[in-house]
Amino acid sequence: MLGRIERGGQLALYLCDNVQQRTIQPHILNTIQAGSVVNTDEYSIYARVPAWGYTHVTVNHGDREWARDDDGDGINEVHVNTIEGVWSLLRSWLRPHRGLSQRWLPLYLAFFQAMHNIRRRGFSLLEPMLNLLLTSAPRNPG
Repeated sequence: MLGRIERGGQLALYLCDNVQQRTIQPHILNTIQAGSVVNTDEYSIYARVPAWGYTHVTVNHGDREWARDDDGDGINEVHVNTIEGVWSLLRSWLRPHRGLSQRWLPLYLAFFQAMHNIRRRGFSLLEPMLNLLLTSAPRNPG
């Protein structure tokens, strides 16, 4: 699984057959504007991100580095905490479903992504969810 989120932006989740450079490249190229700064951990599948047209900065979890202040202003600009938080929320949300069928996993992920992007909880979620359903439902031409 691959995820992309810009702080305060939209979440995009992708279910990949495997996690290799050739499977993640299309998702990265199609969802991240060329020239953007891409923050990742040190996992080797991200090694070609600069060749794909991005500035690539990493945190080295293997060295227990979780965030870094590169410009000395006291703010840790380099981190992957936002997407790590999403993975934590997703695991917590899926846990009660114990043993999901792979067949339905894309639908669970799509629902989670949509609810995360709406950024509402409880009853305030009802109106945006209905609007989303009504605008994406097939129209009956008759």
